[in-house]
Amino acid sequence: MSSWIAISERLPEDGERVLCYLPSNSVYLPGKTGACEDRNVVVLRFLKDYFAKNPSKTGYSGVPHFWQGEGSSNHFFSDVTHWMALPTAP
Repeated sequence: MSSWIAISERLPEDGERVLCYLPSNSVYLPGKTGACEDRNVVVLRFLKDYFAKNPSKTGYSGVPHFWQGEGSSNHFFSDVTHWMALPTAP
C-alpha cells in the first residue's frame, strides 16, 4: 500500500477520490445526544481550482482548491494535511 503524501508535496489529480487525513475532524453521531467522534481518515474527492470556477456564496477567498465529501462532509482545502490513493479492491 502507498504511504501518506503531504499536500505540500503533491496533490491528487483533479476529480480523484482519495483517502484524506484531517487532524481535527469531529463528527456528530446519530441521535440527539450531542455525542461526537473523531474521524480523522475519510474519503474525499479533490477539486482543483474549485472556487476559481465556482465563486463562494459566503465570501470565502482562500485557497481555490476544495475537498468534496459524500453527504455534508465537504472540507476546505486547509482541513486536510495528507492524502493517499484508495487501495485496490480485493
